[in-house]
Amino acid sequence: MPGFVLLMRPRGDGDDAMRIGFTVTKKIGNAVVRNRMKRRLRALARSLLPVKGVPGADHVLIGRQGGIERDYALLEIELGKAFAKIAR
Repeated sequence: MPGFVLLMRPRGDGDDAMRIGFTVTKKIGNAVVRNRMKRRLRALARSLLPVKGVPGADHVLIGRQGGIERDYALLEIELGKAFAKIAR
């Protein structure tokens, strides 16, 4: 199970800007753990969203249990696959 869920919804307003949001629930851990997870998700999005994101869409990354312990390179591969899947 990946350490996140990626949701995407086209806005349909004619603007090609890609927007992204992040959320991590309290089930993940205390504030320190949640903020660390959000920092990891932001770093992943910063590297992959401009290349693989869908223009004119809103993207949401939801942090899941196990995302903190998962290797960063593995998370990057999983996010790349998730972007490829939603682009179809």
